[in-house]
Amino acid sequence: VLAATNAILTLVFVSSVSSQAEGFKEQGNLFYSKKDYSEAFNYYTKAIDASPKNASYYGNRAATLMMLCRFREALEDSQQAVRLDDCFMKGHLREGKCHLSLGNAMAASRCFQKVLELEPSNREAQQENKNATTLLEYERMADFGFEKRDFRKVVYCMDRALALASACHRFKILKAECLALLGRYPEAQSVASDILRMDSTNADALYVRGLCLYYEDCIDKAVQFFVQALRMAPDHEKARLACRNAKALKAKKDEGNQAFKSSSYEAAYQLYTEALTIDPNNIKTNAKLYCNRATAGAKLKKLNQAIEDCTSAIKLDDTYIKAYLRRAQCYMDTEQYEEAVRDYEKVYQTEKTSDHKHLLKTAQMELKKSKRKDYYKVLGVGKNATEDEIKKAYRKRALMHHPDRHSAATPEVQKEEEKKFKEVGEAFTVLSDPKKKIRYDNGHDLEDDGCFDGGGKCF
Repeated sequence: VLAATNAILTLVFVSSVSSQAEGFKEQGNLFYSKKDYSEAFNYYTKAIDASPKNASYYGNRAATLMMLCRFREALEDSQQAVRLDDCFMKGHLREGKCHLSLGNAMAASRCFQKVLELEPSNREAQQENKNATTLLEYERMADFGFEKRDFRKVVYCMDRALALASACHRFKILKAECLALLGRYPEAQSVASDILRMDSTNADALYVRGLCLYYEDCIDKAVQFFVQALRMAPDHEKARLACRNAKALKAKKDEGNQAFKSSSYEAAYQLYTEALTIDPNNIKTNAKLYCNRATAGAKLKKLNQAIEDCTSAIKLDDTYIKAYLRRAQCYMDTEQYEEAVRDYEKVYQTEKTSDHKHLLKTAQMELKKSKRKDYYKVLGVGKNATEDEIKKAYRKRALMHHPDRHSAATPEVQKEEEKKFKEVGEAFTVLSDPKKKIRYDNGHDLEDDGCFDGGGKCF
């Protein structure tokens, strides 16, 4: 009698608990239908607590967690549901969807195939299985693109992969890394920062944040992120390599700067050259290194090499004003005035300062002067020649090209020498007259001075 009584009481208790769990589930269903997923989650949890061996309760909570984008927790509930009931079709389907959202295409495909074993005509499972296959293809294409350094292709593939696997941090990190390698630093930082807000210890996201700073020439801050990433994942090979490169690049650049400051220009030139070999991918820092080497080269009178270095810097960073200014000065020093004007115009369009305006006007004046006859060259004297030096040079050149001296020459030679004789006269007329000389040196047009009509009035 006692045993029978206990059995009856147990059945009553179980029935009561089961009834209570069903009540919680019904409440959860009601909130789920109203899209109040947080409350639905609470009631499904109560149902599970009341009856922890019921697979459908875990399945319902998994569905709710998926709506809340908490896919890892949803995956755990789905897996528990199918452990309790291997024939629970919705449990396998939800597990597959969670795997797919998290970027685990192979695991997702196994789940969808299990659903199709239980229900071969399940269209949702058929479609999701196709999505898993598509995801695997995008992964394959992205891996191949990264290997070939086709970072745009990788970003394209990851965008499409994330449309199927929205919660996959691995895909997001790969996209962010490629954005950084493409120089799209704000976008890369945004992706990495979003992940770090959810998981502050994510070593990959820390690495990408450091990579962006490194490529923006904020090397000290970059090293801090690389070190933090290695603290979270000591075997993170990319962070280790980036940290080593960053430290080496900064050390070599600083060494070059120190040599330049101490006027050791040859040493500085060599150190900048060595720094440029460390990491070809660091565009911004390398642009500065090229410009620094150009500055050292200019000091060493290697003006053509300096121009080439400035051009290399501008190819890497076409907004680098300092490189335009350095190249323009080298063009001025080598009397390539048209090129100098072009660079100074670019600078002035970008930064309309009085200094840049003055540099542009000076270059324009030198260009104008370069298109006239160079009377100093005609006489063979320097631009700082004294009055006596100009007179001596004139007498020497006048005798050299005087028509009487070439009376026995061919008509062609006589004509050429007569032309040079007149040029010598023009040059002396201008450079021996203080007022005309000042106007000439300042780039003014002397055609209106009445000295050159017919070519011989002044001689």
